[in-house]
Amino acid sequence: MATLNLVLMGLPGAGKGTQAQKIVDDFNIVHISTGDIFRSAMKNKTTMGLKAQAFIDKGELVPDEVTDGIVKERLSKDDVNDGYMLDGYPRNLEQADALESISSELKRDVNAVINIHVDPEVLVKRLSGRFICKTCGATYHKIYHLPKVEGTCDVCGGHDFYQRDDDKPETVKNRMNVNVKMNTPLVDFYEEKGLLYTVNGEQYIDKVYKEIKQILSNL
Repeated sequence: MATLNLVLMGLPGAGKGTQAQKIVDDFNIVHISTGDIFRSAMKNKTTMGLKAQAFIDKGELVPDEVTDGIVKERLSKDDVNDGYMLDGYPRNLEQADALESISSELKRDVNAVINIHVDPEVLVKRLSGRFICKTCGATYHKIYHLPKVEGTCDVCGGHDFYQRDDDKPETVKNRMNVNVKMNTPLVDFYEEKGLLYTVNGEQYIDKVYKEIKQILSNL
């Protein structure tokens, strides 16, 4: 089988984290999450890590070229010889162009982009369903995990519940719209290049993975 160099895409709540773990376990490739490599680059004080830290310390967004540099540093390491999976990068077309140059220069071209597709409205329901017991902090979900007795916490018997601001439908909807706007051009970009494989993320977790595994095994 050819070396797998992947990009994993999907809107928040689409189940990327779960599927990423299964891919790594089965195909023995390195999972490169941008959050992790940022933290590592800053902790190890790499050239790009120091640049990123300077922006973060000022409360500014890290510019694309610094993010690209951190990804390049990571993709230059020997542990990705047998394949990698990028998660959280690229986030826009400029980064996608940069990734093409980086991966080509390092002779580690991306050979597949897995896009876990879930209808944004379904995702808003998934992500805005969480509510919490005010008394003991037990967490519930309007779709997946309701208290056994309506209005009563299973853990402490309390009757007071609240939703975190992050979980409120209007906040989730706004976040989703921003992500859809960012994701759509990338989906088109990779589709034009013939690298995109879209998987239906509204199925059971194992069914989603079965589709992904089939795609990757055929590459």
